[in-house]
Amino acid sequence: MSAVAETPDGPVEVIQVLFALHPGFGAQELCGPLEILSKAYHKINDPSKPVYSIGQSPQRSSDDLVCSVETKAFECTFAAASQAVTSSSGLTIKADIDINTAHEDLGDYDVLIIPGGDGVETVLKNNSEPLELIKAFAKLQISDPSKERTLMSIGTGSLLLAQTGILQGMAATTHPDYYTKMEIICKDAARRGDLEQTDVMEENYVVNNARFELGEKLEENPFVLSKRPDGRRKSIARKGSNAWKESVKRRESNARRASLKLGGLRLITSGGITSGLDASLYLVAAMVSHESAQEVARVMQYSWNKGVTVEGIDV
Repeated sequence: MSAVAETPDGPVEVIQVLFALHPGFGAQELCGPLEILSKAYHKINDPSKPVYSIGQSPQRSSDDLVCSVETKAFECTFAAASQAVTSSSGLTIKADIDINTAHEDLGDYDVLIIPGGDGVETVLKNNSEPLELIKAFAKLQISDPSKERTLMSIGTGSLLLAQTGILQGMAATTHPDYYTKMEIICKDAARRGDLEQTDVMEENYVVNNARFELGEKLEENPFVLSKRPDGRRKSIARKGSNAWKESVKRRESNARRASLKLGGLRLITSGGITSGLDASLYLVAAMVSHESAQEVARVMQYSWNKGVTVEGIDV
């Protein structure tokens, strides 16, 4: 299923992203991350097949700003229970695949994104999709930790993750208006499970099971994070790594990943709408490069605000 991008260094697989949509999803919680991922490239200065030139600025020439479809980083697919699904604001999206197909092809996807929105309450009440899809994706990583997978929620989408119980023993955040509800759902999930609690953090976004390369000088690695006074570690930009290209090739990485919770599934939860933009830029930085994320933010004239990384592994 995965497409392949060509670079001077050889082919690079396009990262496959699945958006799981429910009736009443938040339109901006879908469109924001989608816009960021669609603008991300593995190589931002590739003049071989220019698609667009952003324009000149006093600091940069147009040659510096040419992107190529040959290095496109992400390919996005929409899944829903029906052929078309409507957001809380009235935006109707045509699904690429139905939920049953999403379950069948789940192993083809590298990233699963769960937008929030007003419809989350109905999903919780009816115990409906995408709850089973979320659980299946997490189980897939546990059973096969050889692949680098990411589960990301936007806004109140984290309430759905909490309902499935996969946030036990993790740290997470949600829209600020729902911190208390999030804590209640997490405590209920802990009682149903093995009693592990969830650290609900009042942060922009929270990353569990991050990946980075330590490098020779730890003090120069932006993913070796310093402790906050309250014990949390602040999240800052990274210089980039080859985690996406190399992680499936190194047996020691697979073993270390398997030892982490959820088989090393990268788990990202974000707060409100703009927090979803920030978390999406983090995803670009983590899976492509920090430079690519910075370029996307520049093109969108957006100031990237960092979140919190609570776990990391040198892959």
